[in-house]
Amino acid sequence: MVSNLKTSAVQYCKRAEELKKQLNSKDQAGDGNQVTKSKSGKGQSRDDEADALKASLGGAILEEKPNVKWDDVAGLEGAKDALKEAVILPVKFPQFFTGKRKPWSGILLYGPPGTGKSYLAKAVATEADSTFFSVSSSDLVSKWMGESERLVNGLFQLARERAPSIIFIDEIDALCSTRGEGESEAARRIKTEFLVQMQGVGKDDGKRVLLLGATNLPYSLDQAVRRRFDKRIYIPLPEPSARAKMFKIHLGDTPNELTPADFEELGAQTEGFSGSDIATLVKDVLFQPVRKTQEATHFKPLRGKDGKEYLLPCSPGDTGAIPATLQELADQNLADKVQPPMITKTDFEKVLLRARPTVSTRDLETYENFTKEFGEEG
Repeated sequence: MVSNLKTSAVQYCKRAEELKKQLNSKDQAGDGNQVTKSKSGKGQSRDDEADALKASLGGAILEEKPNVKWDDVAGLEGAKDALKEAVILPVKFPQFFTGKRKPWSGILLYGPPGTGKSYLAKAVATEADSTFFSVSSSDLVSKWMGESERLVNGLFQLARERAPSIIFIDEIDALCSTRGEGESEAARRIKTEFLVQMQGVGKDDGKRVLLLGATNLPYSLDQAVRRRFDKRIYIPLPEPSARAKMFKIHLGDTPNELTPADFEELGAQTEGFSGSDIATLVKDVLFQPVRKTQEATHFKPLRGKDGKEYLLPCSPGDTGAIPATLQELADQNLADKVQPPMITKTDFEKVLLRARPTVSTRDLETYENFTKEFGEEG
């Protein structure tokens, strides 16, 4: 048994030497530029490698602002104030931060899905006069050994060069989950590099870099990563007043008959709904007039504000009602004359009968427990 192992080891060593000779011969047969680069020393090749890493991360820089203002974010006043402290004040009023008063270097936004964490990040990107990096796990994870760590290092290095800057990592738990015995060596190295870089983000070198993380799974974060976030802000489900504002925002300038009191009532009726739940609900409501038009059997002429005459779906008993279907009007080349009716509160009530919130009570208890242990209310 021992002799067989020794024989195999000798064969593997010989094979390794042969492969090494083949690789060396291929390198020598390469083009002149490759030979020159290898002769010029390791420093230049490392610089080229760093430039290549930065070029690959260039796509993470948000060149165009998302055009989301603070006022577009309904509620979450505590979270907005904390972000203004961390993002706006240090850039516009650097004289405020002297002595021991230092800006926040890391903020973690956590809470149920669809509560506005990523939307807050868009507002930060719009309002802040800083370079904004929007990063996901796919930007930093590579199948090549050691490449992921270099990407993480390159990201923070590039952020320091473009300071003041903000690094936003959505679903940060995918990169920095709790370390355990079953995880791969590559995942462990990525977390280690993150911890090293996060430790250096807040150092007093004049390079203003803020790390902004968002997660739906705060308990999944590694405790060392969690500790490096100065502020951990809970983004809860919206309050009734915030939900009423969301209905207005998502409805926009679509023609409707709703009054301010109607919006307040809708906000009260949607307890437990997240921001994304309301967005989906309103999207369903927006199609209600289209469905009415498709199902209509009668239309009546109506003069619009522009002076043109339009055809509106109506009841058979309405004055001036013309028996026709949408398809028949299209066959008569009158499709451009058809207008859907205005949205009413009845449309919302009809959709509310089948709408359901997506966040469970058990999920909310988990976030509230985390807030008691490690976080603060947003």
